[in-house]
Amino acid sequence: HVQLVESGGGSVQAGGSLRLSCAASGDIGSIKCMAWFRQAPGKEREGVASIRPATGHTDYADPVKGRFTISSDDAKETVYLQMNSLETEDTARYYCAADFRVPCGLRRDAYNYWGQGTQVTVS
Repeated sequence: HVQLVESGGGSVQAGGSLRLSCAASGDIGSIKCMAWFRQAPGKEREGVASIRPATGHTDYADPVKGRFTISSDDAKETVYLQMNSLETEDTARYYCAADFRVPCGLRRDAYNYWGQGTQVTVS
């Protein structure tokens, strides 16, 4: 079992930057994939970025390519999402996710463990 706690959300003007963090605890040695998802009011939760920490392989959703960067520390204890050039369309609640299975990717059903989310508001 894995517990995930997000932090780093907040309010920022368009064009600004934020860095989200997700602290993992529990059976972190079994984690194969970690990802960030987001959900705006009235919309489905969508994948933003994923990483396979063992290989460093990453995937990004098209709307964030070139602006967001996902990374993790070597111990798989923390995953980060660096968000630059933020746009109003990036406003959403951002969720960290993890799973013990591969492949990784941006499908919601690929992840069994979820955090409570952190709000990002871009104005």
